[in-house]
Amino acid sequence: MALRTWTIREVLDWTTQDFAGRGIQSPRLDAELLVAKALGTDRVGLYLDLNRPLVDEERSAIRPLVARRREREPVAYILGHRDFYGRRFKVTPDVLIPRPDTETLVEHALECIPEDAACRVLDVGTGSGAIAVTIAAERPLAQLTATDISDCALRIAAENAEQLEVASRIRFERANLLTGAEQYDVIISNPPYIAESDMKTLQAEIREHEPVAALEAGEDGLAVVRALLVAAEPATANGAQMLIEIGAEQAPTVVDFAAQHTAWELVEVYPDLNRIERVVHLRRI
Repeated sequence: MALRTWTIREVLDWTTQDFAGRGIQSPRLDAELLVAKALGTDRVGLYLDLNRPLVDEERSAIRPLVARRREREPVAYILGHRDFYGRRFKVTPDVLIPRPDTETLVEHALECIPEDAACRVLDVGTGSGAIAVTIAAERPLAQLTATDISDCALRIAAENAEQLEVASRIRFERANLLTGAEQYDVIISNPPYIAESDMKTLQAEIREHEPVAALEAGEDGLAVVRALLVAAEPATANGAQMLIEIGAEQAPTVVDFAAQHTAWELVEVYPDLNRIERVVHLRRI
């Protein structure tokens, strides 16, 4: 008996149904991305060739990718990249996957960085380098430093800077928060901000695969934010600005701590696309 022949359409439909049955979000999109990767094409290429039968070698290339997604491994890690602010960044399990929420942080940070003058910018907890690399690409006169406690993350960030042709304008440093006696005009950070008790409520894709050190930050999720607010004082002069990504409902606590214990005052709190307060903008006084 001849083995059944599967077309691209049939494989996409079967994979979509399988993912949906397992409670995976965006099952069709995930199926398309993984099948496209296995076939060496893109999603448009799939739809131009939906009725083409697949050969055994192609089906063999698809199976392990689907199996990894069934185990809730994030699609970005399977693909090895994630798009952020219009650019493609390499990602591995050593770094947090860049998210649209952080594009809100970058958007407002860019408003603080002049296009026609030098500006000393620090990205704290750079991870994949998505923030620092984007700022460097969008503001060619900015002088950037990017720190992280993970050597593996710094290597990925440096690769992304090289790939996107901004490596000569970013200094990567291994540090917990800040480094040395540098002074900065703008500090940007997407720090860990998940409370310990909330870690178990995260999606399996995040909880089981992304680096815990980039997610969890103490009992209320703000241990790193508080430390950053204090550590940044001697590295800034009056008028310097800081923008920090935070979790839902954390803004009042951050603003109160800044007012009570540091020399930072509130400029504004910005919502993300889902209208969740996502970025706290502070000014050094």
